[in-house]
Amino acid sequence: MAKMTAAQAAVWVLEKEGITQAFGVPGAAINPFYAAMRRQGTIGHILARHVEGASHMAEGYTRAAPGNIGVCIGTSGPAGTDMITGLYSAQADSIPILCITGQAPRARLYKEDFQAVDIESIAKPVTKWSVTVREPAQVPGAFQQAFHLMRSGRPGPVLIDLPIDVQMAEIEFDPETYAPLPVYKPAATRAQAEKAIAMLQACERPLIVAGGGILNADASDLLVEFAELTGVPVIPTLMAWGAIPDDHPLMAGMCGLQTSHRYGNASMLASDFVLGIGNRWANRHTGSVEVYTKGRKFVHVDIEPTQIGRVFAPDYGIASDAKAALQLFVEVARDLKSSGQLKDRTAWAADCLERKQTMHRKSNFDDVPMKPQRVYQCMNRAFGRDTTYISTIGLSQIAGAQFLHVFGPRQWINCGQAGPLGWTVPAALGVRAADPGRRIVALSGDYDFQFMLEELAVGAQFKLPYIHMVVNNSYLGLIRQAQRGFEMDYCVQLGFENINVPTDTPEHGYGVDHVKVVEGLGCKAIRVHRPDQMAPAIAQAEAWMKEFQVPVVIEVILERVTNIAMGTEIDKIVEFEELATSRADAPTALAAMLD
Repeated sequence: MAKMTAAQAAVWVLEKEGITQAFGVPGAAINPFYAAMRRQGTIGHILARHVEGASHMAEGYTRAAPGNIGVCIGTSGPAGTDMITGLYSAQADSIPILCITGQAPRARLYKEDFQAVDIESIAKPVTKWSVTVREPAQVPGAFQQAFHLMRSGRPGPVLIDLPIDVQMAEIEFDPETYAPLPVYKPAATRAQAEKAIAMLQACERPLIVAGGGILNADASDLLVEFAELTGVPVIPTLMAWGAIPDDHPLMAGMCGLQTSHRYGNASMLASDFVLGIGNRWANRHTGSVEVYTKGRKFVHVDIEPTQIGRVFAPDYGIASDAKAALQLFVEVARDLKSSGQLKDRTAWAADCLERKQTMHRKSNFDDVPMKPQRVYQCMNRAFGRDTTYISTIGLSQIAGAQFLHVFGPRQWINCGQAGPLGWTVPAALGVRAADPGRRIVALSGDYDFQFMLEELAVGAQFKLPYIHMVVNNSYLGLIRQAQRGFEMDYCVQLGFENINVPTDTPEHGYGVDHVKVVEGLGCKAIRVHRPDQMAPAIAQAEAWMKEFQVPVVIEVILERVTNIAMGTEIDKIVEFEELATSRADAPTALAAMLD
């Protein structure tokens, strides 16, 4: 045993639990914790410009690789409330992050002390656990329990609030004998797997819907193995995009109201059975339950028992970690195949592939200002199979999901349910901090980009280079499109006349000069107007990243109004733009899919 402050014991627990990186903003009430972290010297720290930004950096860090847990640190009061959006985003998408806040001394709680707020209560609805630790000797156990909860069952975030006098109090703690608590994850049984596969065997046109739980369980290889073994096509949700490569013949496309492929929706509507694994039947994937479920049976596998039946009642439910379930599904399918009983799905898989080869949206537009579809076509041509895309919400993200291609797990990193604007920049920095060698391309509309633009300075200061594609139409594009139903175009225009932009320039009326702002934050930027400028701009951006080790922004000036395909039901998607009529008009670079 050794005598140390409670803050030092907490840092020891972080180290023993595998934490090597944190994000945050120091302040008076959390300084004892920072002092302990500095003294220990084993955990790196990246200084954010906004505590919400730090929470999204922690999210990006976690989402980058299996087993990662991002840590966000802030002082008392507004630092904790600034973290709430990050906690909500993490909770909604089953992402474990640990948020640590300072707090006023215990004697000053509930006495309207400066920056003293009941963050424990505020954070409870958006965390797996939120606690103000009031006894110094309970600090190590609280941190141990936090990691246990974050990793057990459905993953999620935790907030630990530490009064300053608790941090500074001395306790007895032995780091040498510390051990993490065992992680609990429910697992399917052989009998459950056999029943699910029997139901699959009984149908004619089955699909697998792969959810983000497959990435959380690091089970993408098992998913592909199971699909190949059974011949059943896969519909990934947006949170699992990349779990099966886009050019795999059994990748049937995404289904949904917005971030979907024409062929994905068509194959879903043609199916008679769906095996959902690690997904939550989110409404932007399903549309109405009546349309989505009509004429098909469902088996739902999810790590969280209360998730099964939450949106609609499946025909059979299994509470299980995705990897544990897929291991058994593969075993059962192998046994059936070896005995000659596994049903042949060749004709159905060929039907799905035929839809995938023919049902495309046009991207080969030559318009200037550019249409967004052409931007993504150029990105497909310029960026390789190893590219990781990061995005949050808006028409930029929706069009990106319709036109880009993803070839591996965690190569599409997206906040799904919460979708906070501003998420993209800090999340990209968190991914870069987790993986210095990865090729990272972030994608934002101009408004998402402006929300947390200041975090680019973090990338410049801490040498966190990546490419950020900003598609600029000077509009709140998704809200403008939604306002069509109300016959208005109200207060969604971002463009304005600017004394710093001459009236005879192409940028006249586009408002904020993103190039100047980005350069002022210590980064590099390029502006693009025409399709032929895209490839040279991307080559220049990659050269600048290597030379200066800072984020590089490519701003693409778009036409002001482009309506992106979407609808109120998966069988009622409105295609505002013309469809592809030939291979030349379709998204590029998927020979295995198109041939």
